[in-house]
This record gives sequence, C-alpha cells and structure tokens, in this order.
Amino acid sequence: MKFLSLVLLSVILSSCAGYKLGGSKPPSLAGVERISVSMLENGTLHPRAEAIATSAVTAALVQNGTYRLSELDRADAVLEGQVTSIDHGALRGSRRDALTAEELTNTVRIDWLLKDARDPTRLLASGTSMGQSSFFVDSNLQLARQNALPDALDRAAQNLILKLSSGY
Repeated sequence: MKFLSLVLLSVILSSCAGYKLGGSKPPSLAGVERISVSMLENGTLHPRAEAIATSAVTAALVQNGTYRLSELDRADAVLEGQVTSIDHGALRGSRRDALTAEELTNTVRIDWLLKDARDPTRLLASGTSMGQSSFFVDSNLQLARQNALPDALDRAAQNLILKLSSGY
C-alpha cells in the first residue's frame, strides 16, 4: 500500500515537470527583465497619437507580465517606436447606396525597436505591429474616428508585446 501511494504521488508530481511559470521569451531576450518605454513618435497628422500609443504599449507590457516596466536607469532594454500610419477604410456599405459607407475601420501601424539600455547601438529586436478597430459612421465622422483610435492602438500594442514576449 505504501509503495502504491508513493508511485501515485510521483506520477502526480511529474505531470507538471515541463511547466514553468512566466512567459517563454525568445532566446535573444533571455537576459532582459526590465524594459523602459520611451515616448513613441507620431509620424502621422493625427493629434495626440503618440500619447495614446505610449499609454497602450505600457498598459500591454504591464498586463502581459513577461517583462517589468522600468525607469531608464534601471532598465535592461529600451523600447522605441513610431506610429507610422493611421488608415481608414470602408468595411460595410449602405444597402441603398453602395458608395455610402456605414461602417469604417481604423488600421494603425507601429514600427518599433528594442535596444540594449547599456549600449544603445545594440539592437535586440525590431518589428512592425498592426492594430485594427471598426466603427459606425456617425453624424460627426471625425469624432467617431477619434473614439475608435484607442482601440486600434491597444490592439497594435498587444501585438507588439506578444512579439516581444513569445517571439512571434
């Protein structure tokens, strides 16, 4: 009976032998624990896109939990980026008039670089992240686009952090 309980206990404990807590970082970022996020640049004509994008990236970084958000003097790496485009397109047209859109999309593109904090010339990772949101045409189209932009930037930021934390 004692032998059977010992075998059962060893089987139960060995079932999670390959599991580890935390994300599975890419090998090139194995030594990075803390990331400092600098203010993203705005390469578009949209006002305040850099502030919304920076807030979205820091929120996604904290929510993911693979890396810690840090100040520049304590960071292992620095994340720099630029909102390079914000495009609008028709998603669905009106039933009565095919040229009139009823639902539109925001597509946002963020180009980013992850640099070593001690040696800024050393590039650890780079890439492009996209995010998209949809919204309905309202009487104030500019306000509708403005209200849909944070959602698209949130999705682009989540894609960015996923690429950093899992490698794809």
